[in-house]
This record gives sequence, structure tokens and C-alpha cells, in this order.
Amino acid sequence: MAPSPLKLLRSLIRILHTLFVLILQKVIPPQRPGPGSRPEMSTKHFINDPTLLVNSALRSLTLTNPSVALDADNKIIYKRPSHGPSQVSIISGGGSGHEPSFGAFVGSGLLSAAVAGTIFASPSAEQIRKAITSRVDTDKGVLVTVMNYTGDVLNFGMAVEKAKAADLKVEMVVVGDDVGVGREKGGKVGRRGIAGTVLVHKISGALAAQGRSLEEVYKVAKLTAANIVSVGASLEHVHVPGRAADPKTGESLKADEVEVGMGIHNEAGSGRAKVKLPELVSTMLSQLLDQNDKDRAFLNVNSNEVVLLVNNLGGVSALELGGITTEVVNQLDSWGIQPVRILSGTYMTSLNGLGFSISLLNVVNTEIGGPSMIELLDYPCEATGWSAPIHKTTWEAKNTATREETTGSDQTVKPSGLKGDASAFNSTLASGLQAVIAAEPDVTKYDTVVGDGDCGIGLKRGAEAVLKHLQKTAATGDVVVDVAHIVTVVEKEMDGTSGALFAIFLNALVHALRVLAPGDATPKVWAGALKQSCEALSRYTPARPGDRTLVDALYPFVDVLGKTGDLKKAAEASKKGAEDTKGMTPSLGRAVYVGGTGFEQVPDPGAWGLASFFLGLAGIKAEDEGWETI
Repeated sequence: MAPSPLKLLRSLIRILHTLFVLILQKVIPPQRPGPGSRPEMSTKHFINDPTLLVNSALRSLTLTNPSVALDADNKIIYKRPSHGPSQVSIISGGGSGHEPSFGAFVGSGLLSAAVAGTIFASPSAEQIRKAITSRVDTDKGVLVTVMNYTGDVLNFGMAVEKAKAADLKVEMVVVGDDVGVGREKGGKVGRRGIAGTVLVHKISGALAAQGRSLEEVYKVAKLTAANIVSVGASLEHVHVPGRAADPKTGESLKADEVEVGMGIHNEAGSGRAKVKLPELVSTMLSQLLDQNDKDRAFLNVNSNEVVLLVNNLGGVSALELGGITTEVVNQLDSWGIQPVRILSGTYMTSLNGLGFSISLLNVVNTEIGGPSMIELLDYPCEATGWSAPIHKTTWEAKNTATREETTGSDQTVKPSGLKGDASAFNSTLASGLQAVIAAEPDVTKYDTVVGDGDCGIGLKRGAEAVLKHLQKTAATGDVVVDVAHIVTVVEKEMDGTSGALFAIFLNALVHALRVLAPGDATPKVWAGALKQSCEALSRYTPARPGDRTLVDALYPFVDVLGKTGDLKKAAEASKKGAEDTKGMTPSLGRAVYVGGTGFEQVPDPGAWGLASFFLGLAGIKAEDEGWETI
């Protein structure tokens, strides 16, 4: 029996449809990723202007919490002044893009202020200085808590030293809780700071709210930081609004890959793996807890009380984060750990990062005769980032008070009584600065070989600015006042890492000189103050002699001056230290990344420039064919 016309028509339609699909697949390849192909990171945003994005996000914090205010010019979120008793103020901050850290943690019982940089970039030292000196109470002292990233440590450190030079009580804690990069790879830089930092904020904030002293708050903050380990993981890098998408596919992860130990700025971790969630969590917990892994056994989590924080890096759904938290808790049980507190949510993000981090706090005795870490963690706070409700009384108070800086941008420096010869101060310093300017071509040449070529210009710009200051402003003869005035010029005119290092050192020098005052500024006094400044600088940079940095010229100068009191001998020691950097393998700075063998042919540019300054102070100059006395 012949098929009906209708059946023939249907068969023909199916054949034509199949042919049409095959033709389309040939002309237009399927768009779904196949096995092993990489997912495309989202480059679509509702706000593509990064400046507008950061400013408007900061503004939103004042809309959702009536107790905080915004210094828009300096990107500072701070608690509005109230009539409550004075307490230790706690300040933190860093690059934007990690919300709710740090601005949304400002509020009663937590941070007093937070300073924001642009996306993934540290705020400037001047922003931070304003926060310390004019946006918080300073009566009982200030604790600054910062994550271990070079830009943050240097800029917050510079502001801390400047505040100390202004005679304020300030302490600083640097948090490095990440185990994703082990000891060998981390080297002198140490562990990065990630989400565990918020536990330091919460515990120290609660202690400050209870009226404890700066010494006690600082001690407990350091103790908390020392008892936290964290590690993150992510399925993909993030895209920063306003930036072009990275065309290099090698930077992205494949569809079935996860980066174990990824940092909060897209930094690589310990490696990539093709694993399901249970295997991933197992790997992460091993990095946190396995004492046989000597590269990562930073903390023996053996306390009877352990706090677990499962943190969303920004792009994981609340539903999926719940599943991740359950997996982590279940696997912790096999390690014999039943957390006494479990925090799961969004605390520190990497924009819309498709990942999460695990933090463990080893609860230990604070030894201050007061509340335990758990009690401090449970202490009430009013900060939207901690998911704590704002009290009814706060809304009804309609507090509109703000803090305004009334002392101007430059604070008046109080005389110290440490006396020196004003004329000799000016002429000796001018001689050193002129030597730096004369050395600029050589410093630039060396930095072109092992760096980015800007070291000489930066030093010259700073030297010229200080010379101009000396020509316009006569020295007072009070050493503390005269050095403090120079610090202001250096901070304004010198940027980059070198500028931050010099500013930290000089601010510490002002503080050290003030402590030694009053009296005569003898070589012995200078040597003692310089040694204290070296110790202060060492808190913000891991650079030591032998790392091929300006420290190789600085330390010998300070050491010999302290032993002999002879400026020329100290300058010659500095010169030798700079010369010895030639051929020295770099451990820090841009030279580490430049590669090649250029370091074998030239000395470190920063060390050479600093040695030139010391030689100029002593009346010695460098010539093309050797070192000669003027």
C-alpha cells in the first residue's frame, strides 16, 4: 500500500530540516563550549566608569547606615561623631572591589573608618593620613589594620609614621592569612591577606568598643591575625569595569578547571586542577591543616574552639554557597574539628569572582583578663557588611554631624628643643641633593637595564623640590622642625615605591629625633635616630642588605656612623654597599621580574642614588673613572 501524500510531506519536511541543521552547523559552528574549552568571563556591567562606580558605591554606605559619613574627596567612610565615651579607633582599607570590605564594616562595634583606593589599588598615604588625624577620635590611640600587599603596607605605613611624627599614638597590624602561596614561593613578601582579615576587624572592634586600651586592642589584634589561616579557589578570573577584556586566552581557566589558592586580585595560587567540589575542598583543607606540608604548615589548628568562615568571592549564588559550606563542615569533621562558630556569606570579594575562600581561626586565650575571642566575635555591632541590623534608635536619632578638618592640610610641627647649626644643615643637605641630581644620568641608565627607567628621574625630582624648599624657607635650627618640613616636600613630589620608602623612613626619623630631644644634634644623636628609622622601615618592607635594594646603601651608612661618628667613613661604607650590589641577584623590586643578566653589569639604581646623596653630604663625589674627593 502506497504511503499517503500527508506522510510523504512530513517525511520530506524532516529530511529538509535535517539538511538545514547540518548546513547551519557547517557554516556557523556551535557556540556552546565543548569539553575542556574555557568559559567567557563576564565583561558586562551596569556601571562601566570605574571612578563613578567607586564613588557612588561609597555614597551608598551613608544611605544604608545613618551612623556613617563620607569624605568624598579622600574616599574615607567614617563613624559620625557622637557623645559616647572615647575609645580606641580602628582604621582599615585598601583597594575597592572587595566589598563589603572595608567601608561596610564601619560602624559601632567594628571599624571607625575605612579608606578606599581605586579598584584593586591602594589608597594614597595622604588619604590615610587624613583618616588617622582628622576623621576618627585619637584620644585613646588608633589601631591601623591592613592586609599584606606591598602598596597597602607602604602607604598605610607611611601614614602611620607621619601620625607618630605628629605625636599621635598609633599602632599597625599587617594581616597575612593566605596559605595558597607557600613559604618558598612567597619568599620575603610573605603571605597575602585575604578574608580572614575580617575576623581581626570584628574582634579588635568589639574590644575597642568595650573601652580597652590601645595596648590591649593591639595585642589581641596581633594574636588573632597570628591564629588565622585562609585559602581561596575560583573557577575564573574577574573583569574590572572600564578595562578592555584580556585577549590572552592563556590567562583564563578552562571550563573544567579551578584555580586553587587564587588571590583576591586575580593572582595565581598553588595551581590549577580538574576536580569536583569534594576533591577541591579536601585539597583546600589539606593546605590549611596538614602539618606534614612544611611549605604551608603556618598554623597548628589544635584549639578546642575553632571558628569557620566560608566567604563568597562575589559571584557564587547564596544557594551554592550553602552547599559549599555544608561540604566544608562535613569534611572538617573528619579532621576532628567541629567549629564553635560558622560564618557563611559575603565578607571580602574579588568583584564578581566565581569562587570562595575558607578561613579557620584558632581560638586562643587573649591573656588580657577580659572577654574571649568568641565573646568578642559575638559582640553586637552596627555595620551593614556584617549583616547586623541598624538599631531603631540610630534611625530615629537622625544624626547629621560630620567631621571637618580644621587644621589645614599641613599640621604645625611643634619645636622639639633638639638644636643644630641651621646654616650647616642647609649647606650640607644642599650638597647631598646636588650630588643626587648630578647622579641622575647614571641612575637612569642603570634602571633602564634592570627596571623601568624612572628611578633617576624620581630621585632628581625629589632632590630639586627639596632644594627649592631650602632656598625659600630658612632652617630654624630645630632639627625636628626642619626635617619634618622636608618630609612634606618628599611626600608631595616623590611617588612610587621609592617615594613611599623615603617618606616612611623620614617620618620615622622625625619621630625618633623627637624622642631624643632636647639637646644638641650630635653625630651620635643622628646615628641613634637613623637606626630607629631603619627599624621602623623594616616593619613595612622585607628588604635587607643583600636583597639588592637601596637598603644595601642605607644600612652600612647608619652602622658606620653609629660606630665612628665620622660622616665621610659612613658615606664611603654606603658607596661600597652600593658597588657591591653589582652582580647581586635581586630578591625584591622590579628587577626580580625583568629577568636577564643585566644585574650582573650594573649596581642597583636606588642604592647608587642614595649612596650619591650620602657622598654629597660628606663632600665626596663620584666621577666616571672612580670616586674622588671634591
